[in-house]
Amino acid sequence: MTMTVHCDIVSAEAEIFSGLVEMVIAAGTEGDVGIAYGHAPLMTGLQPGPVRIIRQGGEEEIYYVSGGYLEVQPYHVTILADTALRADDMDEAAALEAKKHAEQELTNQSGEIDYSRAAVQLAEASAQLRTLQAIRKNLGK
Repeated sequence: MTMTVHCDIVSAEAEIFSGLVEMVIAAGTEGDVGIAYGHAPLMTGLQPGPVRIIRQGGEEEIYYVSGGYLEVQPYHVTILADTALRADDMDEAAALEAKKHAEQELTNQSGEIDYSRAAVQLAEASAQLRTLQAIRKNLGK
């Protein structure tokens, strides 16, 4: 039997996931991390993008986080996300539109724009699209 660890994915709005997992894979600020049973304690920031969990029994699920923190304790993994979405809650058309809008703002040479806000919006929209692509790839297996 595969060893498991308890995982919670929580956003400012709600608890998104809580259960036993075999592995958690996320994009940390210092690089990708894979967390399994027995991992050393760790605290890292998260980059916008997909978080993959492999549930007890091998079923894989993918979530989107817009950033936040990942904390590893001996028998517990917690993801505290600014925003977290289940795959079913993501809207590809809205993400494409947000990406297009942010790109237009960044290329707009005339007028006053907030480049840092536009860059953050572009990064988040791109991360959502990468998450949706990972979900599609996972479903195609």
